[in-house]
Amino acid sequence: MKGVVVKSTGSWYLVRDEEGKLHRARLRGKFKIKGMKVSNPLAVGDRVEFEVETTGEDTAVIHTIEDRQNYIIRQSTHKTAYSHIIAANLDQALLIVTLVSPRTSFGFIDRFLVTAEAYDIPAVLIFNKTDLYDEDIRNYQRQISHMYEQIGYPSLTVSAKTNEGIEEIKALLHGKTTLLSGHSGVGKSTLINIIVPDLELKTSEISDFSDKGVHTTTFAEMFEVDKETYIIDTPGIKELGIVDIPATELSHYFPEMRERLNQCRFNNCTHFNEPGCAVIEAVRHNEISLTRYESYLSMLHGGDNRK
Repeated sequence: MKGVVVKSTGSWYLVRDEEGKLHRARLRGKFKIKGMKVSNPLAVGDRVEFEVETTGEDTAVIHTIEDRQNYIIRQSTHKTAYSHIIAANLDQALLIVTLVSPRTSFGFIDRFLVTAEAYDIPAVLIFNKTDLYDEDIRNYQRQISHMYEQIGYPSLTVSAKTNEGIEEIKALLHGKTTLLSGHSGVGKSTLINIIVPDLELKTSEISDFSDKGVHTTTFAEMFEVDKETYIIDTPGIKELGIVDIPATELSHYFPEMRERLNQCRFNNCTHFNEPGCAVIEAVRHNEISLTRYESYLSMLHGGDNRK
């Protein structure tokens, strides 16, 4: 039988077969993915082949993982030198961003976008909690949206409280398998509850002490909006370490730097302090955003994954 992994809880998985029936399944033996050290060999969104067991316990065994179209990956926070696959076989990724309560940093946004670029996944920025904006913050958000839209990343402004932008999100999701990601507390679960009211996902308040979100999603899970539309909800991400991108290739995943790759004096230019660097020159002339360039340098030199 063939199916799609819709939930991962560690050693057990929930698989939806081609008829829409759910099966509680486990992996047969130890799976190792060639060339990858991952803490989870199987991720939500993976297409698999499995057999229903005859033990009478209504369980199944997964024996084949089909090749992935793409995936979102990060450094494992639990196993050193390992990576963790967040989700696989995506049509797009939506990063939920909040400018207040809590604030999403540019560094985090850019790490997510670089990861999406590296695995050829279209990304959209969703600025949530606009009901908390005053005029200054709204103007600031427009500037940020403009900066990202100029380099090819669409954005939407939404509010789960006032329903601003909800219909636009529904239209964006229709007919696709979409990953929703972001820090804890940015409102992913609340937005999903509005889009798919029957789910009634748990939500929780932001901690007044730390202004950080409290984890409400503990495992990645795929939800069906309709027969053509699926959402993958993930636990809030605190850190997003870049995986398997050599320093000499990092700038390939910044669209505004990629445009200038053949314009530097040196073919192996890292755009840090080399003479005749077209990227540094573009930053000086405000043709490349300083915040994006600072994010690039942070990734280049192994900066804090949380910023």
